[in-house]
Amino acid sequence: MTFINIPLEDKVRGIMSESIKIMIVEDDQAVREGLRTLINGSDGFNCPVACASAEEALEQIQVHEPQVVLMDINLPGMNGIECVVCIKNTWPEIQVMMLTVFDNTDEIFKSLTAGATGYLLKKTPPARLLEAITELHNGGSPMSGEIARKVVQTFSRPVNHKIPDTILTPREEEILSYLSKGFLYKEIAAELFISIETVRTHIRKIYQKLQVRTRTEALLMCMKH
Repeated sequence: MTFINIPLEDKVRGIMSESIKIMIVEDDQAVREGLRTLINGSDGFNCPVACASAEEALEQIQVHEPQVVLMDINLPGMNGIECVVCIKNTWPEIQVMMLTVFDNTDEIFKSLTAGATGYLLKKTPPARLLEAITELHNGGSPMSGEIARKVVQTFSRPVNHKIPDTILTPREEEILSYLSKGFLYKEIAAELFISIETVRTHIRKIYQKLQVRTRTEALLMCMKH
């Protein structure tokens, strides 16, 4: 029987290529390093970089090309939700999971609307976190139990008013579509070759027609109906 001697570095490279490549974006150094130690010490996972800010993450993401990003919300400078929008606009194939202490409904839906496909609280046990990363990588949308319950409650809550008979114009529907993808006003203006003030005017009309006050309320109403 003939054995093929594979160099050690090639074996390591092969193992690394089979692992899920993860980026951490977390400003708390202790949490950041703890997560990285957990991930790199677990079979099937690899964390080549952990960033302290969204700005650093957007620079490093081009270098390391992660498959999954664990994103905190409360970051210095650009916040995590804004960072998700930037990531999904440029690298839509990257899966982002929020890992945060925030469990209020508004932050949850802002994150999901921005493009995050998972939402876990930081108190999640290590084993569950690794399981959720695998689930996310395989096409799932893992959420902490409390978060999933809030999502279900939001969609099952009785609606006090119906969507008005007034139909949105094609342009308003187009702008609402961009809002659902997490685009900022200035980004919508650039995509449609119109001014930011024109975008604001359209959005005010959308809110009036749907009888809502925020982006999240408008998107929730459309999803419910």
